[in-house]
Amino acid sequence: MRPSVLIIDDDPTFCLMLKGFLSKKQFDTETAFNGEDALAHVKKSAFDVVLSDFRLPDTDGLELLQQIREIRQGIPVIIMTSYADIRIAVKAMKMGAYEYVTKPVNPDEILLTINNALNKEKEKSESVTVSDKKDGASSKKKPQNGFDYVEGDSQVARRIMQYIDVVAPTNLSVIINGESGTGKEYVAKMIHAKSDRASKPFVSIDCGALSRELAASELFGHIKGSFTGAIADKTGQFVFAEGGTLFLDEIGNLTYEIQIQLLRAIQERRIRKIGSNQDIEVDVRIIVATNEDLQVAVKKGNFREDLYHRLNEFAIMVPSLRERGEDIDIFAGHFMQLANAELNKDVQGFDAEVTEIFKRYSWPGNLRELRNVIRRAVLLTSGDHVKKETLPHEIIFEKRDTEQLPVSGGAQPSDLKSLAEKTERELIINTLIKVNYNKSKAAALLKIDRKTLYNKLKLYKILNDD
Repeated sequence: MRPSVLIIDDDPTFCLMLKGFLSKKQFDTETAFNGEDALAHVKKSAFDVVLSDFRLPDTDGLELLQQIREIRQGIPVIIMTSYADIRIAVKAMKMGAYEYVTKPVNPDEILLTINNALNKEKEKSESVTVSDKKDGASSKKKPQNGFDYVEGDSQVARRIMQYIDVVAPTNLSVIINGESGTGKEYVAKMIHAKSDRASKPFVSIDCGALSRELAASELFGHIKGSFTGAIADKTGQFVFAEGGTLFLDEIGNLTYEIQIQLLRAIQERRIRKIGSNQDIEVDVRIIVATNEDLQVAVKKGNFREDLYHRLNEFAIMVPSLRERGEDIDIFAGHFMQLANAELNKDVQGFDAEVTEIFKRYSWPGNLRELRNVIRRAVLLTSGDHVKKETLPHEIIFEKRDTEQLPVSGGAQPSDLKSLAEKTERELIINTLIKVNYNKSKAAALLKIDRKTLYNKLKLYKILNDD
């Protein structure tokens, strides 16, 4: 059976183009031009993947993502966004989006992301199917120690490794703090890999992706008929992690009621499936991660103080990528190797200009954003080195505290013609960024026709991939 994809975008031309491309790649596709139509499609059909623009006429990607998850739990949702919205894209990941891709989109990049989402869901489905057939005490997930991790060489990276080495041999609960995309799960995996539990399962749960209704079932399991939709017994993740480590990412998203049950499970080392009257003993180490200040959440009454103190036996702060510039070259090289293997490419390195741009950019999406940028660049690179032209324009021309767009290096224009050309080029770039690289809208705002715009893009070497 061909996998099905729902494409949500208010640009009919873009939808038609993407629909045609995916159809040639053996996908069944449907399109929706606004949030209301999209939800109607999701209610009617069980799509394998949803691909949605962030900005829609009647809603935005975050609201639509939440509504889709309420209708179809677990469906991978890929958000399409401009780099101007990168912080919102990171928030979407926290709320349970599978991934984001940036506009202007590259068809091969979207195809790769869709296939990755399908493969991940297939692996998850196979794991659950096998596990649910087994007896509760023996159904353990396969250890995940064979992961890729790069430590970095900065002082802060060495300090993190020291903390990992100190706490790993213990059974202390650990809170890992840091912005989204900084690699908190990798730190958790390192703690597990260096502990006495390394041969046992490492089970990861994204609390931001758990709905209010199904969080307890996911953590503790349920018995058949305990609630509407419980058509079979389910084993909870606590049992899957027996003897090993349970990693709860974005712990602050759990409801107050689930926090109470989690505290009981940690203190008493017992859990109870929904609908059952029997306790199950568990031996699990708890590691949690958060990108918010849990102490503030405690003061606001959003997080239980007793649970916070029970979890906070040891804390590790993972700094943002912009705070560890010394490590960017190491991370970039690591992600380039991963992209080469994934895309069957043989890119050898980065131009000096690209390296300088990487060090100057603020990386609001941290390591996740760096990985995505490099994967996209490797995909677009035809030679043996990544060049500036393969990078998103928002990284090259990042706006900081000023609305002025940085101009390319060189001497200032010394005549009126050069000054006019420079000003015109900047205006075109600013307009393209404003309309998310929709050339028809850009031409309309600039009050020129599309042919004239294309000629100027070519003249000023803007969007060289056109």
